Amino acid sequence: MSPLADRLVTKMNGLGNEILVLDLRGSGLSVSAAEARAIARTKQLAFDQLMALHDPRTVGTEAFVRIFNADGTEAGACGNGTRCVAWALLRGDARREITIETVAGPLACRRLGEWRYSVEMGAPRLDWRDIPLARAAEDTSAIDLSYGPPGAPILQNPAVVNMGNPHAIFFVDDIGAYDLATLGPVLEHDPIFPERANISLARIVARDHVELKVWERGAGLTLACGSGACAALVAAARRGLTGRRATVSLPGGDLDILWRESDGVVVMEGPVALEFETRLDPALFADAAA
Repeated sequence: MSPLADRLVTKMNGLGNEILVLDLRGSGLSVSAAEARAIARTKQLAFDQLMALHDPRTVGTEAFVRIFNADGTEAGACGNGTRCVAWALLRGDARREITIETVAGPLACRRLGEWRYSVEMGAPRLDWRDIPLARAAEDTSAIDLSYGPPGAPILQNPAVVNMGNPHAIFFVDDIGAYDLATLGPVLEHDPIFPERANISLARIVARDHVELKVWERGAGLTLACGSGACAALVAAARRGLTGRRATVSLPGGDLDILWRESDGVVVMEGPVALEFETRLDPALFADAAA
């Protein structure tokens, strides 16, 4: 039997981005890729990201968080999931601010209202080595990459940004003209992305408004992607298409994104929602054990 059996999990979402929060602090337990996949296969607990909380590694932080995609791979950042973690950790607590840590670094979180939180997602990494790309690119605001199946519009010259995860953002006039469910997995695995990449289609609505649709590596099409929204704002600002602050509209709703000029940190603000809490059924892990 998996040691995770009967552990309490909190099912949440951030703009429809399905999140599971699993608090393992003090237990010494961890989640394997097979266990993450087993949980994701269940209809009730299907998630885009699983946020597994572990004992803090750094003084002053509340927890170290490992982030699993539905396919069992790990991510370095998940903005919507981080807001959900902040809610879970501050529930019943008078504090308004905490810091959690992921492999991408410390993330300062602030409670703005009962169901609204902000997260300092860190500074974007823009050098081609840090994305990472498989080949040198002088200008990561528009790299040499294009793709389009026969008869479909061509996607070309995406901006690439690392916001804890690698992101490629294609700016288009009409997001609906592209089948991201078909294009996303091909581009995610393009050889230029040695660690794969999240693939986004972005449309500039106004200087302070971006429309966005995201294919997440390891998860697929999603209603919202917090790190993707941050990456899109950075990419748009670098091209002079927007200012350093904008509303990013995703299928699940809006996020407010600020790329601070003072320190280069990207701040994301948005809502969270609690769906339910339950315990992990031991039967979930039969396949994982096999």
